[in-house]
Amino acid sequence: MPATSRTADAATRTPPRRNAAGLRRDLELLEVLASDEARAAPAGLGVVRVAELVGRDKGQVSRTLATLADAGLVRRDADSLGYTLGHRLYSLAAQTAEARLVRDAAPYLRRVVGATHETTHLCVLRGGSVLTLSSELSEHNYRGLGWEGVSTAAWRTSSGRVLVSEYGDDELAQWFAEHGADEPIVDRPPRSLGAEVPAPRPDPGKLIVTDEASLLAEIGRVRQTGYAKVDEEFEVGVVGVSAPVRDFRGTIVAALNISAPKSRLGRHLDEAGRLTAKVADELSRALGRP
Repeated sequence: MPATSRTADAATRTPPRRNAAGLRRDLELLEVLASDEARAAPAGLGVVRVAELVGRDKGQVSRTLATLADAGLVRRDADSLGYTLGHRLYSLAAQTAEARLVRDAAPYLRRVVGATHETTHLCVLRGGSVLTLSSELSEHNYRGLGWEGVSTAAWRTSSGRVLVSEYGDDELAQWFAEHGADEPIVDRPPRSLGAEVPAPRPDPGKLIVTDEASLLAEIGRVRQTGYAKVDEEFEVGVVGVSAPVRDFRGTIVAALNISAPKSRLGRHLDEAGRLTAKVADELSRALGRP
């Protein structure tokens, strides 16, 4: 073949993906740090052990782990020098899972709105707060607001009580000790103001949860019935019910919630709770719950 022909043929070939092998090697290290052995090691795995598990040069593994640590994908313990999966990796995974959850939950939210004609929310737990991921609004002129992206104190809400209902008693007590003084947020001025307005304090006689003992008792009722309800504990004149949404592991990952004026829903809270639990269970099965 003439040299010019060989040159032209080489120019038309697809160049090799030079980073593909390197990416595979990086992923191999992340998989090792996600293994049972790594999860069982409180301080993570050292470079020597990681290199043994992947069958690669210790120096190369050390350099790669250092680069992944700079990116936040792995974390190095300052004392033991062991490596674990990093915060950024968990953050990316959580964002991906929640995006899918919002997408998959949308038709189930609409079903609840269609059956109850009340505003329905999908909520998750963030420490001591409930964060609303998405809302489907009621067609009523007077209706609950969309709360996407807004968080509020969990212990006074039906969603919050559902989301912590799989905690053990000791874990619940510790959680309440940390967050039981948090105040809910009910009204929001325009976002440009950069402020949130605390809810008016409800009548103390309306509060079912007031201390650790009453929280444990209420969580016991939630576990028994499969849903939580609040009657003006969060906001004067507002009632709500929530039920747990579980993922493929059977873990509670979200709460399906109805919030409405007491004048409309107050006499039907248990009926709404049972409906919400039924729809939440169907969503859980769609997510692969065992």
